[in-house]
Amino acid sequence: MTSLKRTALYDEHARLGGRLIDFGGWELPVQYTGVMDEHLACRKSAGLFDVSHMGEVHVEGPDAEAFLNDLLTNNVSRVAVGQAQYSAMCYDHGGCVDDLIIYRRAADRFLVVVNASNDDKDFAWMRGVHSRKGYRCSLSHESANYSQLAVQGPRAAEILQTLTSTPLAPIKTYWFAEGHVCGDIPAILARTGYTGEDGFEVYVPWQSGPAVWRALIEAGQPLGLKPCGLGARDTLRLEMKYPLYGHELGENIHPLDAGLAWVTKLDKPNDFVGKQALLAARAAGLRRTLVGLKMLERGIPRQGYAVFDAAGVSQVGEVTSGTQSPSLGQAIAVAFVPPEHAAAGTRLTIDIRGTRVPAEVVSTPFYKRS
Repeated sequence: MTSLKRTALYDEHARLGGRLIDFGGWELPVQYTGVMDEHLACRKSAGLFDVSHMGEVHVEGPDAEAFLNDLLTNNVSRVAVGQAQYSAMCYDHGGCVDDLIIYRRAADRFLVVVNASNDDKDFAWMRGVHSRKGYRCSLSHESANYSQLAVQGPRAAEILQTLTSTPLAPIKTYWFAEGHVCGDIPAILARTGYTGEDGFEVYVPWQSGPAVWRALIEAGQPLGLKPCGLGARDTLRLEMKYPLYGHELGENIHPLDAGLAWVTKLDKPNDFVGKQALLAARAAGLRRTLVGLKMLERGIPRQGYAVFDAAGVSQVGEVTSGTQSPSLGQAIAVAFVPPEHAAAGTRLTIDIRGTRVPAEVVSTPFYKRS
């Protein structure tokens, strides 16, 4: 049996009583005190997440921008030094290799952060695209060198500020600064996240992760911060309708289907990987779109559950993610349906273990930060 990988914070999770599970080959906490408790702590005060399993790639050299513009759907040329950008990476046929964030650290130097389950696959794909045209830039797989902690919630900045002399207030959403935490630990302090709350993702050297984790717990607990597991991370992102690879994104799902037209710049001048397939898909008309659904009766929808018309007769789609929303106190779902069933207010039904339960299409995100 293949042993599970562990982040540098494994002993911290065990010490705090985290319930550890196999998540894509990593042994990570799904919860500590409970998904509901952790979710609401993040919404009301702050939550602390170990996301060190995410993958990191350095792209450096005079052609770094050109290479990433060829690789990604968004327009990398618009990213300033100190700015981050969300994007998708596609196969030639338009399906998603992954969604990711790039951080521009200098004119010719980028940090690319990819999903944990796709780390090795993504790097292999990037190397393949790089070799097609011989770009004058280097790619290095740096995942083993970073611990990544996410402190998220209304009091996240206040808590993190106690650990760094870098002013956090001037850092806008999707911008970052490079400084230090806990004295002399070098850190990237990025105002990014996956929860819908204000907060920071902090990148430090791998071996420094436990010290920074403990310092954040010590500084944050008096203000209501709680360590959070993968369960709360999933319910938080779902309330925002943020996509998750393997659910709303995948090899056979292109970014236009997934509602990512806003990061798919089909008008940018270069012919990025997958552009021609996406242009053809747009011209032909989208056959499905992602919608938010709220349940009108009891029942929690899950990935793969069939979505039917209002009468419960004809299947029209499929649930990609579903949960009981801790913030809203009701069951919600995201599903692919044809455009003619996508308008807010449309009544549908979902087959939940053999029972057709009524649902309604609603505007998203489900949760809006006050």
